[in-house]
Amino acid sequence: MNHPSHYSCLLETPSIQTYQALRVGSGLSGKTDEAAARGLPNTLFAVQILLEGQPVGMGRVIGDGGCFFQVVDIAVLKAHQGQGLGKRIMGEILRYIETHVPVSGYVSLIADGQAKDLYAQFGFVETAPHSVGMAYRRPMPAAKAGEA
Repeated sequence: MNHPSHYSCLLETPSIQTYQALRVGSGLSGKTDEAAARGLPNTLFAVQILLEGQPVGMGRVIGDGGCFFQVVDIAVLKAHQGQGLGKRIMGEILRYIETHVPVSGYVSLIADGQAKDLYAQFGFVETAPHSVGMAYRRPMPAAKAGEA
């Protein structure tokens, strides 16, 4: 197990390859090259956690930069989970929020499972029953004959 002081923070949007590896390696869903290439340049703020120069965790803030902000991609590789790195990521994100989001800005996130306990430590509260998060997932096209 690595000591928390062995990790460093890099306030930079990850590369497409790093982004995909961290999402999948942490248990999040994968994203296509096209989706990552389109989405990552629109990042308002990003933090990566590094161990000996190698990314092991990340988090991002996306949005319109004025009214709406969403915390996304909180990911820590499974081998590095349970060492406070999610808290470190959220601490960097909260610093960004407190210094860059207007008072009337709305900051949201979708918490999977017990991740809500982490986010609650940083002031995030459940919005239900007043409002409920919803998602639309575009159906994947069926594979054509001869495609795998």
